[in-house]
Amino acid sequence: MKALIAFTARSLQTDMPRPFGASIVHTRTGKTLLHALNNVMGEFDPSSHAEVRAIRRATKRLKNVSLAGYTLYTTCEPCPMCMCAALWAHTDRVVYGATIEDANRHFDQIQIPATEVEARSDIRCTVDGPLLRDECYALFTHPNMLRALRRWYSRKRK
Repeated sequence: MKALIAFTARSLQTDMPRPFGASIVHTRTGKTLLHALNNVMGEFDPSSHAEVRAIRRATKRLKNVSLAGYTLYTTCEPCPMCMCAALWAHTDRVVYGATIEDANRHFDQIQIPATEVEARSDIRCTVDGPLLRDECYALFTHPNMLRALRRWYSRKRK
């Protein structure tokens, strides 16, 4: 999780800061397969969440629709869409940092906990978190991120 936080934090120094990052990690060995960032604004795609992007890239890299044997780490609790993607990919485990409630202070959210999505599924996946919540939430409150949010919301309302 610390490596993911550091990876995500680098985006805060760019013109397009993003607090949402995800990693796919081999469950048994702990070896990171890849990292991804949210890119909703860059791709003009509301489904371009970090978790979905990481899952898409990982399954392509592995040439397999299953991520059994892998864990999804994410800087924020997965929204229902992302949690469903993790379930459909059969990830072993999802580990998150900040909570949906934390993200909702800055972004619109669908406030259904990842544990509830998993509990209502026929597919099993361990959900752990919050882990390093304060460090992950700091990604949302970084001055560059807050400036970007003000710009984004001022354009969104027009």
